[in-house]
Amino acid sequence: MGLGGFILLIAGGAILAFATDWEMESVNLTLVGVIMMLVGIIGVAVYASVARRRRMVVPPTTTTVVADDQHHHHNP
Repeated sequence: MGLGGFILLIAGGAILAFATDWEMESVNLTLVGVIMMLVGIIGVAVYASVARRRRMVVPPTTTTVVADDQHHHHNP
């Protein structure tokens, strides 16, 4: 799930928790909305952490260059 999916979870959870007045017998929609928001917030935090680690620049390894001082001269 990408960043957009986590944001949708937060938005959907907020709608269920705060903007609806639906009543269901065995389901507390407010609790379901809060759980969805928490999962979305945790997902965004994990996604940001992983994205930050991917963006870290690793310095390239340096290679040792050995200069060859021997010159090959061909005398005609």
